[in-house]
Amino acid sequence: MKMLAIYPGSFDPPTLGHLDVIERATHLFDRLIIAVGVNSAKRPLLTTDQRIEALRLSTAHFPNVEVASFSGLLVEYARSVGAKSIVRGLRATADFEYEFQMAMINRRLASDVDSVFLMTRWDYSYLSSSMVREVAVLGGDYSTLVPEPVVPIVAAALEARDHIPAMETSQHG
Repeated sequence: MKMLAIYPGSFDPPTLGHLDVIERATHLFDRLIIAVGVNSAKRPLLTTDQRIEALRLSTAHFPNVEVASFSGLLVEYARSVGAKSIVRGLRATADFEYEFQMAMINRRLASDVDSVFLMTRWDYSYLSSSMVREVAVLGGDYSTLVPEPVVPIVAAALEARDHIPAMETSQHG
């Protein structure tokens, strides 16, 4: 029986920490689906398509990895693809608190789907997508924080963002 796992996240943008967790998960599972969450309430830097492309390019060397998007309950998506495991990365104790709560609610909703936690490498313990976004938006060098194929995708997103006309903020009477 093949072991299938899902590694869910927003991946906005994918970081070297994400890639580290993905690489290690490929050794634990026969197949890994990187599941890009679509949340209409959030305003991501990268579109869903850009995040999927960034992950596909960054994981092309892993034959047992595929990338997809999902919306709605993660455990329902897991069931729909036949996954019995959800992979989550932990950086620090602050992550554990949140991830523990998510694992417990997922367990309550789908007792047949288990959470598997992988500690990120120490080198990436400080790294988060939100920090990378902030560095990128403020003009800093983010290229050493993301996989190489992600750099031009983030650059294109920043360029597109800079060319969006600003909304008029003052009212003229």
